[in-house]
Amino acid sequence: MTVGVTTLAILAEIPAGHKVALCEIPEGQPVVKFGHTIGYASEDIAAGDWVHVHNVHATKPGLDYQFSTEIRDPVPPDEQRFFNGYRRPDGRCGTRNYVAIVSTVNCSATTARYVANELVQTSLADYPNIDGIVAVVHKGGCAMGFGDSDHTLLNRTLAGFVNHPNVAVALVIGLGCETAQAGYLQQQHSLVQLEVSQDGATQPMVLNIQDVGGVRKTVDRAVGVLGELLPLANDVVREPIPISELKVALECGGSDGNSGVTANPAVGAAADLLVSHGGTVILSETPEMYGAEHLLTRRAISREVGEQLLDRIRWWEDYARRYDVTINNNPSVGNKTGGLTTIFEKSLGAITKGGTSPLRAVYRYAEPIVESGFVIMDSPGFDPTSVTGKVASGAQIVVFTTGRGSCFGCKPSPTIKVATNTPMFRRMADDMDVNAGTILEGESVASVGERIFERIITTASGEPTLSESQGIGDEEFSPWQPGPVF
Repeated sequence: MTVGVTTLAILAEIPAGHKVALCEIPEGQPVVKFGHTIGYASEDIAAGDWVHVHNVHATKPGLDYQFSTEIRDPVPPDEQRFFNGYRRPDGRCGTRNYVAIVSTVNCSATTARYVANELVQTSLADYPNIDGIVAVVHKGGCAMGFGDSDHTLLNRTLAGFVNHPNVAVALVIGLGCETAQAGYLQQQHSLVQLEVSQDGATQPMVLNIQDVGGVRKTVDRAVGVLGELLPLANDVVREPIPISELKVALECGGSDGNSGVTANPAVGAAADLLVSHGGTVILSETPEMYGAEHLLTRRAISREVGEQLLDRIRWWEDYARRYDVTINNNPSVGNKTGGLTTIFEKSLGAITKGGTSPLRAVYRYAEPIVESGFVIMDSPGFDPTSVTGKVASGAQIVVFTTGRGSCFGCKPSPTIKVATNTPMFRRMADDMDVNAGTILEGESVASVGERIFERIITTASGEPTLSESQGIGDEEFSPWQPGPVF
């Protein structure tokens, strides 16, 4: 094997996407990838040997924290770009047009699904401008303190879907006795009544099963209310909207050793292009910034913003200690099979999705994003939970990289899947929208980034993603509940 001017004899059978030592690494010495330490040798590693979990300790290196020392303002574009989207009455813009039935608690989830199913079967064919009926259901909503941090977080997440710009009409269904009271959600987030235009009457935003009289009566009532509103939801026309109004969620899942070399930096190049046009990109999964956070603080527009990120990192360190786990538990079985050895290696590749633009703000989970540019939203590394938070924050599109082949979709925001390697892209051609594996074959990162950027615009304009074409996205709503369950 020849790398630059160095020729090596390979000493082991090394799987695709895994690491080979380019020089001798004595026990206890740092293992360096991407120019940064990803762990320390747990035994002597010979040049040409396989480098992985069997001979690397995941010990966090000492990091040099600097603030606002590497701010690179994006170059303004020569021309303004547009997508064809839906302009909402309040001025926001959507890339899709959904009707949502939002469940406050697991106990009303089945009822919400019944409502969605009946609307799809009886009415949707008559309304071609409606992209679908989605039941936003989950397994929580009770066994937590009323008004505490978990309750507030759940309400913020639910309200983000009710008010999402990709949702034309939403109805909230509760049980009636749960902690996550539907009426409290409505009050806390000023959810408005639904208006039926034919006679100017308003219909309730909230239905409680116990108040209406049971599941069947609630389904009938909800189908009746929403049935009257479907003509309003259908009465939309796409129009040119500046791409500066797009908010794009950046996600990686089922990562492999190619992720930080191909798909993630290519998404970063696309993110920089969108930011240069005035748009917003959202990086999350704070545990997958761990060990690389010092590179992000250097891009923070102020020390205050950088310290906000470090505050979240310290929270995660404490969170892990409380439950007697390590953040290095994060690389999954599939991640390790694909060549990722430590969380620090994974993080160094993961943050490249955020490109090189200045870090403008750090948000808590599901907080509405108001700044433009590159921002961070705190979340776990679990893909459905992370994406749920970013969509609740206002993301109208998701760009999701994968090396192992994650089959992910999310309603109401379409998901563009980016493959890190060509063999997986070909094997899962029905699921992967963009192949970044061509970078390993000679295409530049910038070129693939431009392809992803253009795909973002066409997707925002209505071109379906492959996950949308298969109807994927009804099961991925997963609000974060970091506290105890009582």
